[in-house]
Amino acid sequence: MTALARWCLRRRIVVLLLWLAAFAGVAVAAGVTGSAYSNNYEVPGTESSQASALLAKAFPGSSGDSDTIVWHTDSGTVRSGAVTKTMTHTLEKVADLPGVSEVRSPYDRPQAGASHGQGARQISKDGHTAYATVVFDRPTDELDTAQVRKVVDTAQRASGNGLRVELGGAGIALTEAPRAQLPEIIGLCAAAVVLFLAFGSLAATFLPIVTAVAAVGTASAGISLLSHAMTVADFAPMLGMLIGLGVGIDYALFIVTRHRKGLRAGLSVDEAATRAAASSGRAVVFAGATVCIALLGMLILRLSFLNGVALAASLTVVLTVAASVTLLPALLGLIGMRALSRRERRQLAAHGPRRERPIGIAARWSGFVERHPKLLGLTAAVVMLVLALPAFGLHLGTSDQGNNPATSTTRKAYDLLAGGGPGADRGSGFGPGFNGPLTLVGTLDGAKDRIAFDELPHRLREVPGVAQVSAPEFNGGRSTGVITVVPDSAPQSRQTSALVARLRGEVLPAAERATTLDVKVGGITAGYDDFAGIIVGKLPLFIGMVIALGSVLLLFAFRSIGVPVKAALMNIAAVASSFGIVVAVFQWGWGSELLGLGSAGPIEPFLPVIMVSVLFGLSMDYQVFLVSRMYEEWRLTGDNRRAVRVGLTETSRVINSAAVIMIAVFGAFILSGDRTIAMFGIGLASAVALDAFVLRTLLVPALMHMLGGANWWLPSWLGRWLPRISIEPPPEQPSDAPVPASRDGEKPLVEA
Repeated sequence: MTALARWCLRRRIVVLLLWLAAFAGVAVAAGVTGSAYSNNYEVPGTESSQASALLAKAFPGSSGDSDTIVWHTDSGTVRSGAVTKTMTHTLEKVADLPGVSEVRSPYDRPQAGASHGQGARQISKDGHTAYATVVFDRPTDELDTAQVRKVVDTAQRASGNGLRVELGGAGIALTEAPRAQLPEIIGLCAAAVVLFLAFGSLAATFLPIVTAVAAVGTASAGISLLSHAMTVADFAPMLGMLIGLGVGIDYALFIVTRHRKGLRAGLSVDEAATRAAASSGRAVVFAGATVCIALLGMLILRLSFLNGVALAASLTVVLTVAASVTLLPALLGLIGMRALSRRERRQLAAHGPRRERPIGIAARWSGFVERHPKLLGLTAAVVMLVLALPAFGLHLGTSDQGNNPATSTTRKAYDLLAGGGPGADRGSGFGPGFNGPLTLVGTLDGAKDRIAFDELPHRLREVPGVAQVSAPEFNGGRSTGVITVVPDSAPQSRQTSALVARLRGEVLPAAERATTLDVKVGGITAGYDDFAGIIVGKLPLFIGMVIALGSVLLLFAFRSIGVPVKAALMNIAAVASSFGIVVAVFQWGWGSELLGLGSAGPIEPFLPVIMVSVLFGLSMDYQVFLVSRMYEEWRLTGDNRRAVRVGLTETSRVINSAAVIMIAVFGAFILSGDRTIAMFGIGLASAVALDAFVLRTLLVPALMHMLGGANWWLPSWLGRWLPRISIEPPPEQPSDAPVPASRDGEKPLVEA
């Protein structure tokens, strides 16, 4: 690290040009190739994915997403002459817009020989609500947002005189996509304020921000390129940006803080920067490695959807670490003494370097924890337990447009179709299950199978929880049939999931008996349930692996059994409590509408995996920065009480500053308008707050005071086998001071 830091300082212009070239090159490549993000939740081998594959093969026109134009009238019906004329003219105008392939209207005339057209089913029983299907000329992820916006504007111009027109669907949702710049700008501004208050220097304030933005910008373009090579979710860039800005600014903060300390101690700019990068830089590399290991742990789940998220987030963390140990030293060399405030530079010139003594709130708090470890430790444990209680009611599922903010057109269209939405008579739509029908796809072999499939709708109508059942439809060879089942409950409800299980476990096996008929249950809810089931089944293995790998790294670094065990328990506590807050806000709906995050709904099935990865990594960061200083003091003095007191005093201020920055950055993403990203923002912000202000500055030191020397116990036989990893060198001592031996007789750590 020392050699790398000196090279970057000597060739600071070259380093800046290399980073600029890397960013420009990746950005240009990403701009030329574009992105290919995908939110394909399907897991190969599950029943819902098999149903989807059969449907796509036998009925190619029925396998894609459809967008809808929904209209509702309180007085009269949608069949009235005025409404029919208005909407027919509107739908004709929509059909002529660029990007629109077809519009299927409920007013279409029936085909020859038919008593009524397909459109008759697009009008509710009471006649107050109707919808038309809009088919675009390309997949949703390739649509031009401006063209979709014209569709929305054209349709909504028909509203008025008692007629309401709303639009829903995946394509329409593009017009409600959040502006990604808003949360980033707010987060960066909040971070800048905290940094300026901590440093008092404008130049030093912008260093962590510039470093993080350079890394995150390069990573964001890299993720766009990665989407062409593998499945990458559309929220991965924003998630990477959220993580990258948080850890990037924090990592730079630790190094700049050490650099400023060296300048105040009288070191030259180059020497202070070299020592900061070589000491705190090693802790940054170690912390970044733990975050990446936790993120890459998602690969063991073998889910393509999560593989892309894991690699995208890991790429961002790797680049933030690289920028912290290369770009940041170069920038420190460029600004020189301006890393200190004017007042600090005047004091240094007038009085020379002074030895810094731990005074102030941090020192008083450290002494208070030392005097009352049991009381404070118990208080912290109770707080964490209470906040974790809602997590026991976690319900995994996937949110849909019914969870969008109440003011959005997609939410209004969803409510009108379901019936009972704002401004509509209860029950005036098509039922709550209309927005998430189940698709039963049967493989038929012979007349006996076709007869059984023809009789299946009669069986289904008698099943509790079923509202409507369509007549069977067959492909050209009559080898595949499809039946649409509309539940009487919403797609996200537990009742709909129970219906899926009942169909798969009882109803369909009975219908298939004595035949070769094979019926698969697909559809939105079935797919989400299958995805959630895979996640839940593999979650214990995943969490166990992340805990084990993190504990092994801490065992290597601190050569102690107690430190990794406490870290694992603290990480679990942080994850559980943050999940409790996420459940309360999003699943129970405590304040979700006030925050503009829509109505209450289930928690995304992939959220536990991603949040566990990120939170374990971030929690490990604070553990490393806190305990590494305690470990240094323990090796120098062998006094546990002094080690805990000194470590907490000297690191609590920078940890708290880093936490405030992360909370500001993560919290700003609540304003993104995206429910999934807001879940991550609230979950990560609350976890960091609890980790920094309850666990690391209260519960961890309290436990370490109570355990005494047992904190650093390691069996001698294990000590001989463990590799030695040095995170930070011991503090510099006077040249005439004797070098104390460590507790186990080995030489103290030296600077690399």
